[in-house]
Amino acid sequence: MAEKVSDHILARLREWGVERVFGYPGDGINGLMAAWERADDQPRFIQARHEEMAAFEAVGYAKFSGRLGVCVATSGPGAIHLLNGLYDAKLDHVPVLAIVGQTARTAMGGAYQQEVDLHALFKDVASDFVETVTVPEQLPNVLDRAARTALSRRAPTAVIVHADVQELPYSAPGHAFKMVPSSLDHSDWQSVPSDEALERAAEVLNAGHKTAILVGQGAAGARAEVEQVADLLGAGVAKALLGMDVLGDDLPYVTGSIGLLGTRPSYELMRDCDTLLTIGSNFPYSQFLPEFGSARAVQIELDPHMAGLRYPYEVNLIGDARATLQRLIPLLRRSTDRDWQRKVEGDVARWKKVMESRAAVSADPVNPEYVARALSPLLPSDAIVTCDSGSVANWYARHVSMRPPMRGSLSGTLATMGSGVPYAIGAKFAHPERPVVALVGDGAMQMNGLAELITIAKYRAEWEDPRLVVGVWNNHDLNQVTWEMRAMSGSPQFLPSQQLPDVPYAEFARSIGLTGIKVEKPEDVEPAWREALAAPGPAVVEFVTDPAVPPIPPHADWDQIESTVKSILKGDTDRTGMVKQGIKAKVQEFLPHRHKKES
Repeated sequence: MAEKVSDHILARLREWGVERVFGYPGDGINGLMAAWERADDQPRFIQARHEEMAAFEAVGYAKFSGRLGVCVATSGPGAIHLLNGLYDAKLDHVPVLAIVGQTARTAMGGAYQQEVDLHALFKDVASDFVETVTVPEQLPNVLDRAARTALSRRAPTAVIVHADVQELPYSAPGHAFKMVPSSLDHSDWQSVPSDEALERAAEVLNAGHKTAILVGQGAAGARAEVEQVADLLGAGVAKALLGMDVLGDDLPYVTGSIGLLGTRPSYELMRDCDTLLTIGSNFPYSQFLPEFGSARAVQIELDPHMAGLRYPYEVNLIGDARATLQRLIPLLRRSTDRDWQRKVEGDVARWKKVMESRAAVSADPVNPEYVARALSPLLPSDAIVTCDSGSVANWYARHVSMRPPMRGSLSGTLATMGSGVPYAIGAKFAHPERPVVALVGDGAMQMNGLAELITIAKYRAEWEDPRLVVGVWNNHDLNQVTWEMRAMSGSPQFLPSQQLPDVPYAEFARSIGLTGIKVEKPEDVEPAWREALAAPGPAVVEFVTDPAVPPIPPHADWDQIESTVKSILKGDTDRTGMVKQGIKAKVQEFLPHRHKKES
Protein backbone atom coordinates (compact mmCIF):
# COMPACT_ATOMS: atom_id res chain seq x y z
CA MET A 1 0.00 0.00 0.00
CA ALA A 2 1.30 3.47 -0.90
CA GLU A 3 2.25 5.66 2.04
CA LYS A 4 -0.47 8.21 2.84
CA VAL A 5 -0.04 11.67 4.31
CA SER A 6 -1.37 10.38 7.62
CA ASP A 7 1.22 7.57 7.61
CA HIS A 8 4.01 10.04 6.96
CA ILE A 9 2.88 12.28 9.84
CA LEU A 10 3.32 9.42 12.29
CA ALA A 11 6.58 8.34 10.68
CA ARG A 12 7.95 11.86 10.96
CA LEU A 13 6.92 12.06 14.62
CA ARG A 14 8.78 8.83 15.27
CA GLU A 15 11.84 10.28 13.57
CA TRP A 16 11.60 13.25 15.95
CA GLY A 17 11.72 10.78 18.84
CA VAL A 18 8.08 11.22 19.84
CA GLU A 19 6.93 8.22 21.86
CA ARG A 20 3.55 9.41 23.22
CA VAL A 21 0.72 11.44 21.69
CA PHE A 22 -2.17 12.52 23.92
CA GLY A 23 -5.52 12.93 22.23
CA TYR A 24 -9.13 12.11 21.55
CA PRO A 25 -10.53 10.74 18.27
CA GLY A 26 -13.04 12.32 15.89
CA ASP A 27 -13.96 12.16 12.24
CA GLY A 28 -11.74 15.13 11.38
CA ILE A 29 -8.74 12.92 12.13
CA ASN A 30 -10.11 9.56 11.02
CA GLY A 31 -7.27 9.32 8.52
CA LEU A 32 -4.76 9.67 11.34
CA MET A 33 -6.56 7.09 13.46
CA ALA A 34 -6.40 4.59 10.59
CA ALA A 35 -2.70 5.35 10.17
CA TRP A 36 -2.15 4.67 13.86
CA GLU A 37 -3.65 1.22 13.39
CA ARG A 38 -1.36 0.57 10.41
CA ALA A 39 1.62 1.81 12.46
CA ASP A 40 0.90 -0.62 15.27
CA ASP A 41 0.20 2.31 17.62
CA GLN A 42 3.63 3.91 17.24
CA PRO A 43 4.00 6.55 18.59
CA ARG A 44 1.65 5.43 21.37
CA PHE A 45 -1.79 7.06 21.31
CA ILE A 46 -2.89 7.97 24.86
CA GLN A 47 -6.64 8.50 25.06
CA ALA A 48 -7.73 11.30 27.40
CA ARG A 49 -11.35 11.88 28.35
CA HIS A 50 -11.39 15.36 26.81
CA GLU A 51 -9.16 17.29 24.41
CA GLU A 52 -8.32 19.92 27.05
CA MET A 53 -7.02 17.10 29.22
CA ALA A 54 -4.97 15.77 26.30
CA ALA A 55 -3.30 19.17 25.99
CA PHE A 56 -2.64 19.35 29.74
CA GLU A 57 -1.19 15.84 29.67
CA ALA A 58 1.11 16.87 26.83
CA VAL A 59 2.20 19.89 28.91
CA GLY A 60 2.85 17.71 31.97
CA TYR A 61 4.75 15.22 29.84
CA ALA A 62 6.91 17.98 28.35
CA LYS A 63 7.55 19.67 31.70
CA PHE A 64 8.76 16.52 33.40
CA SER A 65 10.51 14.82 30.47
CA GLY A 66 12.17 17.84 28.88
CA ARG A 67 10.97 16.51 25.53
CA LEU A 68 8.38 17.63 22.99
CA GLY A 69 4.80 17.10 24.14
CA VAL A 70 2.33 16.23 21.38
CA CYS A 71 -1.47 16.31 21.41
CA VAL A 72 -4.01 15.62 18.68
CA ALA A 73 -7.65 16.58 18.19
CA THR A 74 -10.36 16.56 15.60
CA SER A 75 -11.72 19.59 13.75
CA GLY A 76 -14.21 22.08 15.21
CA PRO A 77 -15.01 21.33 18.85
CA GLY A 78 -11.98 19.12 19.37
CA ALA A 79 -9.64 21.87 18.22
CA ILE A 80 -11.44 24.42 20.38
CA HIS A 81 -11.13 22.21 23.45
CA LEU A 82 -7.32 22.15 23.14
CA LEU A 83 -6.96 25.86 23.69
CA ASN A 84 -6.75 26.10 27.48
CA GLY A 85 -4.04 23.46 27.73
CA LEU A 86 -2.11 25.08 24.88
CA TYR A 87 -2.33 28.49 26.56
CA ASP A 88 -0.90 26.85 29.67
CA ALA A 89 2.04 25.72 27.54
CA LYS A 90 2.40 29.18 26.01
CA LEU A 91 2.46 31.06 29.31
CA ASP A 92 4.76 28.55 31.05
CA HIS A 93 7.09 28.27 28.00
CA VAL A 94 6.64 24.55 27.37
CA PRO A 95 7.28 22.85 23.99
CA VAL A 96 4.01 21.32 22.78
CA LEU A 97 2.91 20.44 19.24
CA ALA A 98 -0.82 20.23 18.46
CA ILE A 99 -1.90 18.30 15.36
CA VAL A 100 -5.46 19.19 14.43
CA GLY A 101 -7.90 17.98 11.81
CA GLN A 102 -9.90 20.29 9.55
CA THR A 103 -12.94 20.03 7.29
CA ALA A 104 -12.22 18.68 3.80
CA ARG A 105 -10.89 21.27 1.35
CA THR A 106 -13.91 20.88 -0.94
CA ALA A 107 -16.24 22.04 1.85
CA MET A 108 -14.23 25.00 3.10
CA GLY A 109 -16.11 28.27 2.91
CA GLY A 110 -19.45 26.48 2.66
CA ALA A 111 -20.56 26.86 6.30
CA TYR A 112 -20.00 23.12 6.57
CA GLN A 113 -20.30 21.01 9.69
CA GLN A 114 -17.49 21.67 12.17
CA GLU A 115 -15.96 24.25 9.86
CA VAL A 116 -14.06 26.67 12.09
CA ASP A 117 -11.42 29.19 11.04
CA LEU A 118 -8.61 27.32 12.78
CA HIS A 119 -5.92 29.78 11.72
CA ALA A 120 -7.81 32.56 13.47
CA LEU A 121 -8.45 30.26 16.43
CA PHE A 122 -4.78 29.29 16.91
CA LYS A 123 -3.01 32.43 15.72
CA ASP A 124 -2.49 33.74 19.25
CA VAL A 125 -1.89 30.58 21.26
CA ALA A 126 0.42 29.14 18.56
CA SER A 127 1.78 32.51 17.50
CA ASP A 128 5.30 31.14 17.05
CA PHE A 129 4.14 28.74 14.33
CA VAL A 130 0.77 27.63 12.96
CA GLU A 131 0.24 26.30 9.43
CA THR A 132 -2.28 24.28 7.42
CA VAL A 133 -1.17 21.42 5.19
CA THR A 134 -3.11 21.56 1.94
CA VAL A 135 -0.87 19.40 -0.30
CA PRO A 136 1.39 16.45 0.61
CA GLU A 137 4.59 18.20 -0.46
CA GLN A 138 4.14 20.73 2.37
CA LEU A 139 4.20 18.13 5.08
CA PRO A 140 7.83 17.54 6.06
CA ASN A 141 8.73 21.21 6.12
CA VAL A 142 5.62 22.22 8.10
CA LEU A 143 5.90 19.39 10.62
CA ASP A 144 9.64 19.84 11.09
CA ARG A 145 9.31 23.59 11.58
CA ALA A 146 6.51 23.09 14.08
CA ALA A 147 8.57 20.61 16.13
CA ARG A 148 11.79 22.60 15.89
CA THR A 149 10.07 25.87 16.78
CA ALA A 150 8.29 24.35 19.77
CA LEU A 151 11.56 22.98 21.12
CA SER A 152 13.76 25.99 20.43
CA ARG A 153 11.29 28.66 21.51
CA ARG A 154 9.70 26.57 24.29
CA ALA A 155 6.24 27.29 22.93
CA PRO A 156 3.11 25.60 21.58
CA THR A 157 2.84 25.21 17.82
CA ALA A 158 0.03 23.86 15.64
CA VAL A 159 -0.22 21.89 12.40
CA ILE A 160 -3.67 21.73 10.77
CA VAL A 161 -4.36 18.96 8.26
CA HIS A 162 -7.54 18.77 6.19
CA ALA A 163 -9.40 15.46 6.51
CA ASP A 164 -9.11 14.71 2.79
CA VAL A 165 -5.40 15.60 2.71
CA GLN A 166 -4.75 12.96 5.39
CA GLU A 167 -5.92 10.32 2.90
CA LEU A 168 -3.80 11.50 -0.05
CA PRO A 169 -0.74 9.52 -1.19
CA TYR A 170 2.36 11.11 0.29
CA SER A 171 4.70 12.82 -2.13
CA ALA A 172 7.94 14.45 -0.95
CA PRO A 173 8.92 17.96 -2.06
CA GLY A 174 11.15 17.87 -5.13
CA HIS A 175 14.19 19.82 -6.26
CA ALA A 176 12.08 22.40 -8.03
CA PHE A 177 10.85 25.99 -8.00
CA LYS A 178 8.45 26.75 -5.09
CA MET A 179 9.21 23.45 -3.38
CA VAL A 180 10.53 23.69 0.21
CA PRO A 181 12.72 20.81 1.41
CA SER A 182 13.28 20.04 5.07
CA SER A 183 15.65 18.30 7.47
CA LEU A 184 15.15 16.57 10.78
CA ASP A 185 18.24 17.47 12.72
CA HIS A 186 17.77 19.47 15.92
CA SER A 187 21.28 19.69 17.30
CA ASP A 188 21.80 20.82 20.88
CA TRP A 189 22.82 24.44 21.22
CA GLN A 190 23.66 26.91 23.95
CA SER A 191 23.37 30.66 24.03
CA VAL A 192 25.86 32.60 26.14
CA PRO A 193 26.32 36.33 26.74
CA SER A 194 29.37 38.29 25.68
CA ASP A 195 32.46 38.64 27.86
CA GLU A 196 31.74 42.36 28.24
CA ALA A 197 28.22 41.66 29.54
CA LEU A 198 29.54 39.06 31.99
CA GLU A 199 32.11 41.51 33.34
CA ARG A 200 29.46 44.17 33.88
CA ALA A 201 27.26 41.66 35.67
CA ALA A 202 30.14 40.57 37.90
CA GLU A 203 30.85 44.20 38.82
CA VAL A 204 27.27 44.64 40.01
CA LEU A 205 27.19 41.38 41.97
CA ASN A 206 30.63 41.84 43.55
CA ALA A 207 29.64 45.29 44.81
CA GLY A 208 26.62 43.94 46.70
CA HIS A 209 26.45 43.28 50.44
CA LYS A 210 22.94 41.85 50.78
CA THR A 211 22.28 39.73 47.70
CA ALA A 212 19.01 38.01 46.86
CA ILE A 213 18.77 35.36 44.16
CA LEU A 214 15.45 34.50 42.49
CA VAL A 215 15.33 31.25 40.52
CA GLY A 216 12.65 29.98 38.16
CA GLN A 217 12.22 26.94 35.94
CA GLY A 218 14.92 28.22 33.58
CA ALA A 219 17.48 27.45 36.30
CA ALA A 220 16.42 23.81 36.60
CA GLY A 221 19.55 22.48 34.91
CA ALA A 222 21.89 24.68 36.93
CA ARG A 223 21.40 23.47 40.51
CA ALA A 224 25.11 23.09 41.30
CA GLU A 225 25.96 26.46 39.76
CA VAL A 226 23.20 28.29 41.64
CA GLU A 227 24.41 26.77 44.92
CA GLN A 228 27.97 27.86 44.12
CA VAL A 229 26.91 31.44 43.35
CA ALA A 230 24.83 31.63 46.55
CA ASP A 231 27.86 30.45 48.51
CA LEU A 232 30.21 32.92 46.83
CA LEU A 233 27.92 35.91 47.33
CA GLY A 234 26.56 34.92 50.74
CA ALA A 235 23.08 35.19 49.26
CA GLY A 236 19.61 34.00 50.11
CA VAL A 237 17.63 32.22 47.38
CA ALA A 238 13.90 32.55 46.75
CA LYS A 239 12.04 30.34 44.29
CA ALA A 240 9.26 31.19 41.86
CA LEU A 241 6.50 28.56 41.87
CA LEU A 242 7.76 27.07 38.62
CA GLY A 243 11.23 26.86 40.13
CA MET A 244 10.24 25.05 43.32
CA ASP A 245 12.34 22.01 42.40
CA VAL A 246 15.45 23.95 41.33
CA LEU A 247 16.99 23.81 44.83
CA GLY A 248 16.26 21.68 47.85
CA ASP A 249 14.48 23.28 50.79
CA ASP A 250 16.98 21.62 53.12
CA LEU A 251 19.52 24.33 52.22
CA PRO A 252 19.30 26.82 55.12
CA TYR A 253 19.50 29.94 52.93
CA VAL A 254 16.64 28.86 50.60
CA THR A 255 13.65 30.96 51.60
CA GLY A 256 11.05 28.99 49.62
CA SER A 257 8.39 30.31 47.31
CA ILE A 258 7.82 33.96 46.49
CA GLY A 259 4.72 36.00 45.74
CA LEU A 260 1.09 35.79 46.79
CA LEU A 261 1.58 32.13 47.73
CA GLY A 262 5.06 32.70 49.07
CA THR A 263 6.83 32.73 52.41
CA ARG A 264 7.61 35.56 54.76
CA PRO A 265 11.40 35.05 54.45
CA SER A 266 11.17 35.41 50.66
CA TYR A 267 9.19 38.62 51.10
CA GLU A 268 11.77 40.01 53.52
CA LEU A 269 14.68 38.82 51.36
CA MET A 270 13.43 40.97 48.51
CA ARG A 271 12.39 43.86 50.73
CA ASP A 272 15.78 44.22 52.41
CA CYS A 273 18.34 43.22 49.75
CA ASP A 274 20.62 45.66 47.96
CA THR A 275 21.40 43.37 45.00
CA LEU A 276 19.17 41.04 42.98
CA LEU A 277 20.19 38.20 40.66
CA THR A 278 17.28 36.64 38.75
CA ILE A 279 18.00 33.32 37.03
CA GLY A 280 15.58 31.77 34.53
CA SER A 281 12.43 33.38 35.89
CA ASN A 282 9.82 35.81 34.64
CA PHE A 283 7.94 35.90 37.93
CA PRO A 284 5.18 38.40 37.13
CA TYR A 285 4.51 40.23 40.42
CA SER A 286 6.99 43.10 40.58
CA GLN A 287 5.54 44.27 43.92
CA PHE A 288 7.29 41.28 45.52
CA LEU A 289 10.66 42.30 44.08
CA PRO A 290 12.83 45.04 45.66
CA GLU A 291 11.53 48.59 45.56
CA PHE A 292 12.63 50.23 42.33
CA GLY A 293 15.93 52.00 42.94
CA SER A 294 16.70 50.14 46.15
CA ALA A 295 18.72 47.34 44.58
CA ARG A 296 21.08 46.88 41.68
CA ALA A 297 19.98 43.92 39.56
CA VAL A 298 21.21 41.36 37.04
CA GLN A 299 19.07 38.93 35.06
CA ILE A 300 19.97 35.69 33.28
CA GLU A 301 17.33 34.88 30.65
CA LEU A 302 17.46 32.55 27.66
CA ASP A 303 14.88 34.42 25.57
CA PRO A 304 15.79 38.03 24.75
CA HIS A 305 12.12 38.70 24.08
CA MET A 306 11.41 38.06 27.77
CA ALA A 307 14.40 39.93 29.23
CA GLY A 308 14.01 42.99 31.45
CA LEU A 309 10.26 42.71 31.90
CA ARG A 310 9.82 42.72 35.68
CA TYR A 311 12.51 44.96 37.12
CA PRO A 312 14.89 47.69 35.91
CA TYR A 313 17.82 45.30 35.56
CA GLU A 314 21.20 46.93 35.12
CA VAL A 315 22.53 43.97 33.11
CA ASN A 316 20.47 41.46 31.12
CA LEU A 317 22.57 38.37 30.39
CA ILE A 318 20.99 36.55 27.47
CA GLY A 319 21.89 32.90 27.62
CA ASP A 320 21.36 29.43 29.00
CA ALA A 321 21.40 29.55 32.81
CA ARG A 322 23.98 26.82 33.40
CA ALA A 323 26.34 27.88 30.64
CA THR A 324 26.09 31.53 31.66
CA LEU A 325 26.71 30.83 35.35
CA GLN A 326 29.72 28.67 34.50
CA ARG A 327 31.25 31.68 32.72
CA LEU A 328 30.17 34.14 35.41
CA ILE A 329 31.43 32.22 38.47
CA PRO A 330 35.18 32.77 37.81
CA LEU A 331 34.52 36.53 37.80
CA LEU A 332 32.79 36.56 41.21
CA ARG A 333 34.67 37.33 44.44
CA ARG A 334 33.88 35.37 47.58
CA SER A 335 32.14 37.59 50.12
CA THR A 336 33.76 37.52 53.55
CA ASP A 337 30.74 39.10 55.25
CA ARG A 338 28.24 36.38 56.11
CA ASP A 339 25.94 38.46 58.33
CA TRP A 340 23.31 38.82 55.61
CA GLN A 341 23.16 35.12 54.82
CA ARG A 342 23.06 34.27 58.56
CA LYS A 343 20.11 36.66 58.94
CA VAL A 344 18.32 34.96 56.02
CA GLU A 345 18.93 31.55 57.55
CA GLY A 346 17.54 32.77 60.88
CA ASP A 347 14.41 34.10 59.14
CA VAL A 348 13.95 30.74 57.40
CA ALA A 349 14.31 28.81 60.65
CA ARG A 350 11.71 31.01 62.38
CA TRP A 351 9.33 30.71 59.42
CA LYS A 352 9.52 26.93 59.51
CA LYS A 353 8.42 27.06 63.14
CA VAL A 354 5.55 29.36 62.18
CA MET A 355 4.47 26.89 59.49
CA GLU A 356 4.71 24.02 61.91
CA SER A 357 2.51 25.84 64.43
CA ARG A 358 -0.01 26.85 61.76
CA ALA A 359 -0.35 23.26 60.61
CA ALA A 360 -0.91 22.22 64.24
CA VAL A 361 -3.86 24.58 64.80
CA SER A 362 -7.09 22.67 65.38
CA ALA A 363 -9.68 22.88 62.62
CA ASP A 364 -13.12 21.55 61.77
CA PRO A 365 -12.63 18.79 60.88
CA VAL A 366 -9.06 18.83 59.42
CA ASN A 367 -6.59 21.68 58.97
CA PRO A 368 -5.74 21.84 55.22
CA GLU A 369 -2.20 23.00 56.01
CA TYR A 370 -1.60 19.89 58.10
CA VAL A 371 -2.61 17.68 55.17
CA ALA A 372 0.23 19.06 53.04
CA ARG A 373 2.70 19.19 55.93
CA ALA A 374 2.04 15.57 56.87
CA LEU A 375 2.70 14.48 53.28
CA SER A 376 5.99 16.29 52.84
CA PRO A 377 8.34 14.00 54.83
CA LEU A 378 6.58 10.91 53.46
CA LEU A 379 7.29 11.75 49.82
CA PRO A 380 9.81 9.40 48.21
CA SER A 381 13.02 11.13 47.18
CA ASP A 382 12.25 10.52 43.50
CA ALA A 383 8.62 11.65 43.69
CA ILE A 384 7.03 13.98 41.14
CA VAL A 385 4.46 16.34 42.66
CA THR A 386 1.83 18.17 40.63
CA CYS A 387 -0.48 20.76 42.09
CA ASP A 388 -3.69 22.39 40.94
CA SER A 389 -4.71 26.03 41.24
CA GLY A 390 -6.68 27.26 44.24
CA SER A 391 -5.98 27.35 47.96
CA VAL A 392 -4.23 23.98 47.66
CA ALA A 393 -1.42 25.80 45.82
CA ASN A 394 -0.77 27.79 49.01
CA TRP A 395 -0.24 24.61 50.98
CA TYR A 396 1.96 23.12 48.25
CA ALA A 397 4.09 26.26 48.08
CA ARG A 398 4.57 26.60 51.82
CA HIS A 399 4.55 23.08 53.23
CA VAL A 400 5.94 20.67 50.61
CA SER A 401 9.72 20.63 50.97
CA MET A 402 11.62 19.74 47.82
CA ARG A 403 14.52 17.32 48.18
CA PRO A 404 16.51 16.63 45.00
CA PRO A 405 15.84 14.73 42.78
CA MET A 406 12.15 15.42 43.55
CA ARG A 407 10.28 17.32 40.86
CA GLY A 408 7.23 19.54 41.10
CA SER A 409 5.13 21.86 38.96
CA LEU A 410 1.76 23.49 38.46
CA SER A 411 0.09 25.89 36.06
CA GLY A 412 2.32 28.82 36.91
CA THR A 413 1.37 31.81 34.79
CA LEU A 414 -2.06 30.84 33.50
CA ALA A 415 -2.96 29.48 36.95
CA THR A 416 -5.77 27.50 35.42
CA MET A 417 -7.90 25.13 37.41
CA GLY A 418 -8.05 21.49 36.42
CA SER A 419 -4.44 20.83 35.44
CA GLY A 420 -3.27 18.85 38.49
CA VAL A 421 -4.53 15.38 37.58
CA PRO A 422 -3.72 15.52 33.82
CA TYR A 423 -0.26 16.88 34.69
CA ALA A 424 0.18 13.82 36.90
CA ILE A 425 -0.83 11.53 34.03
CA GLY A 426 1.64 13.26 31.71
CA ALA A 427 4.33 12.96 34.39
CA LYS A 428 3.60 9.26 34.79
CA PHE A 429 4.03 8.63 31.07
CA ALA A 430 7.24 10.69 31.13
CA HIS A 431 8.59 8.69 34.10
CA PRO A 432 6.63 5.47 34.57
CA GLU A 433 9.32 4.30 37.01
CA ARG A 434 8.71 7.16 39.48
CA PRO A 435 5.91 7.77 42.01
CA VAL A 436 3.63 10.73 41.22
CA VAL A 437 1.43 12.67 43.66
CA ALA A 438 -1.23 15.20 42.58
CA LEU A 439 -2.54 17.79 45.05
CA VAL A 440 -6.02 18.95 44.02
CA GLY A 441 -8.87 20.98 45.48
CA ASP A 442 -12.45 19.79 45.25
CA GLY A 443 -13.32 22.50 42.70
CA ALA A 444 -10.60 21.39 40.30
CA MET A 445 -11.44 17.75 40.99
CA GLN A 446 -15.05 18.32 39.96
CA MET A 447 -13.98 20.37 36.95
CA ASN A 448 -11.55 17.87 35.40
CA GLY A 449 -10.05 15.45 37.87
CA LEU A 450 -12.88 12.97 38.28
CA ALA A 451 -13.03 12.20 34.57
CA GLU A 452 -9.26 11.78 34.33
CA LEU A 453 -9.35 9.22 37.14
CA ILE A 454 -10.86 7.03 34.42
CA THR A 455 -7.75 7.63 32.30
CA ILE A 456 -5.60 6.63 35.27
CA ALA A 457 -7.63 3.45 35.69
CA LYS A 458 -7.30 2.70 31.96
CA TYR A 459 -3.48 2.87 31.89
CA ARG A 460 -2.58 1.85 35.45
CA ALA A 461 -1.13 -1.54 34.48
CA GLU A 462 1.45 0.03 32.14
CA TRP A 463 3.47 1.94 34.72
CA GLU A 464 6.56 0.31 36.19
CA ASP A 465 5.99 2.04 39.53
CA PRO A 466 2.25 1.69 40.22
CA ARG A 467 2.05 4.68 42.58
CA LEU A 468 -0.05 7.61 41.40
CA VAL A 469 -1.71 9.27 44.39
CA VAL A 470 -4.35 11.99 44.06
CA GLY A 471 -4.93 13.96 47.26
CA VAL A 472 -8.23 15.85 47.29
CA TRP A 473 -8.87 18.76 49.68
CA ASN A 474 -12.67 18.53 50.10
CA ASN A 475 -13.99 21.69 51.78
CA HIS A 476 -17.19 22.20 49.72
CA ASP A 477 -15.92 25.64 48.75
CA LEU A 478 -14.09 27.40 45.91
CA ASN A 479 -11.84 28.50 48.71
CA GLN A 480 -9.18 30.67 47.10
CA VAL A 481 -11.75 32.95 45.50
CA THR A 482 -13.80 33.02 48.71
CA TRP A 483 -10.82 34.37 50.63
CA GLU A 484 -9.89 36.76 47.80
CA MET A 485 -13.40 38.21 48.01
CA ARG A 486 -13.01 38.71 51.75
CA ALA A 487 -9.52 40.18 51.52
CA MET A 488 -10.15 42.48 48.56
CA SER A 489 -13.63 43.75 49.27
CA GLY A 490 -14.55 42.59 52.74
CA SER A 491 -17.37 40.61 51.16
CA PRO A 492 -18.88 37.56 52.79
CA GLN A 493 -19.01 34.36 50.81
CA PHE A 494 -21.46 34.49 47.86
CA LEU A 495 -22.94 31.03 48.16
CA PRO A 496 -24.38 30.60 44.63
CA SER A 497 -20.89 31.00 43.16
CA GLN A 498 -18.72 29.50 45.89
CA GLN A 499 -20.47 26.55 47.50
CA LEU A 500 -19.68 23.16 45.97
CA PRO A 501 -21.73 19.96 46.16
CA ASP A 502 -20.23 17.20 48.26
CA VAL A 503 -18.90 14.44 46.01
CA PRO A 504 -17.75 11.02 47.28
CA TYR A 505 -14.29 11.16 45.69
CA ALA A 506 -12.88 8.12 47.48
CA GLU A 507 -16.00 6.11 46.76
CA PHE A 508 -15.84 7.05 43.07
CA ALA A 509 -12.21 5.92 42.95
CA ARG A 510 -13.14 2.56 44.43
CA SER A 511 -15.97 2.19 41.92
CA ILE A 512 -13.46 2.22 39.03
CA GLY A 513 -10.96 -0.10 40.67
CA LEU A 514 -8.64 2.37 42.38
CA THR A 515 -7.81 2.60 46.07
CA GLY A 516 -10.08 5.14 47.77
CA ILE A 517 -9.51 6.53 51.27
CA LYS A 518 -11.58 9.15 53.08
CA VAL A 519 -10.17 11.12 56.02
CA GLU A 520 -12.33 13.11 58.43
CA LYS A 521 -10.08 13.22 61.53
CA PRO A 522 -6.61 14.76 61.91
CA GLU A 523 -5.15 11.64 63.45
CA ASP A 524 -5.97 9.73 60.26
CA VAL A 525 -4.15 12.11 57.90
CA GLU A 526 -0.64 10.66 58.09
CA PRO A 527 -1.78 7.00 58.08
CA ALA A 528 -3.91 7.73 55.00
CA TRP A 529 -0.96 9.19 53.09
CA ARG A 530 1.14 6.19 54.09
CA GLU A 531 -1.54 3.77 52.95
CA ALA A 532 -1.95 5.53 49.60
CA LEU A 533 1.81 5.59 48.95
CA ALA A 534 2.01 1.89 49.76
CA ALA A 535 -1.04 0.90 47.68
CA PRO A 536 -0.55 -1.64 44.87
CA GLY A 537 -1.83 0.88 42.30
CA PRO A 538 -3.26 4.40 41.93
CA ALA A 539 -5.07 5.83 44.95
CA VAL A 540 -7.34 8.74 45.80
CA VAL A 541 -7.20 10.19 49.33
CA GLU A 542 -10.10 12.49 50.17
CA PHE A 543 -9.43 14.86 53.07
CA VAL A 544 -12.44 16.71 54.50
CA THR A 545 -10.83 20.04 55.37
CA ASP A 546 -11.83 23.29 57.03
CA PRO A 547 -12.58 26.15 54.59
CA ALA A 548 -12.17 28.69 57.41
CA VAL A 549 -8.36 28.32 57.48
CA PRO A 550 -7.08 31.46 55.72
CA PRO A 551 -4.35 31.34 53.04
CA ILE A 552 -2.75 34.47 54.52
CA PRO A 553 -0.21 36.10 52.15
CA PRO A 554 3.39 36.64 53.32
CA HIS A 555 3.09 40.44 53.26
CA ALA A 556 -0.13 40.42 55.23
CA ASP A 557 -1.04 43.35 57.46
CA TRP A 558 -2.32 41.32 60.39
CA ASP A 559 -4.27 44.18 61.94
CA GLN A 560 -6.00 44.72 58.59
CA ILE A 561 -6.83 41.01 58.37
CA GLU A 562 -8.45 41.10 61.79
CA SER A 563 -10.35 44.25 60.88
CA THR A 564 -11.55 42.73 57.58
CA VAL A 565 -12.76 39.58 59.30
CA LYS A 566 -14.66 41.63 61.86
CA SER A 567 -16.24 43.71 59.10
CA ILE A 568 -17.87 40.68 57.49
CA LEU A 569 -19.32 39.35 60.74
CA LYS A 570 -22.67 41.08 60.32
CA GLY A 571 -25.10 38.24 59.80
CA ASP A 572 -25.64 34.91 61.45
CA THR A 573 -23.96 32.69 58.90
CA ASP A 574 -21.47 33.10 56.10
CA ARG A 575 -22.53 29.86 54.44
CA THR A 576 -24.47 26.74 55.35
CA GLY A 577 -22.73 25.10 58.28
CA MET A 578 -20.09 27.82 58.68
CA VAL A 579 -20.82 30.35 61.41
CA LYS A 580 -19.24 33.73 60.79
CA GLN A 581 -18.02 33.88 64.34
CA GLY A 582 -16.21 30.63 63.59
CA ILE A 583 -14.28 32.35 60.80
CA LYS A 584 -13.22 35.08 63.19
CA ALA A 585 -12.10 32.53 65.76
CA LYS A 586 -10.22 30.55 63.15
CA VAL A 587 -8.24 33.57 61.92
CA GLN A 588 -7.55 34.68 65.48
CA GLU A 589 -6.12 31.24 66.22
CA PHE A 590 -3.44 32.00 63.66
CA LEU A 591 -2.67 35.50 64.94
CA PRO A 592 -0.56 34.38 67.95
CA HIS A 593 1.72 32.58 65.49
CA ARG A 594 2.77 35.78 63.75
CA HIS A 595 6.29 36.15 62.46
CA LYS A 596 8.69 37.62 65.01
CA LYS A 597 8.80 40.99 63.24
CA GLU A 598 5.01 41.23 63.39
CA SER A 599 4.62 40.28 67.06
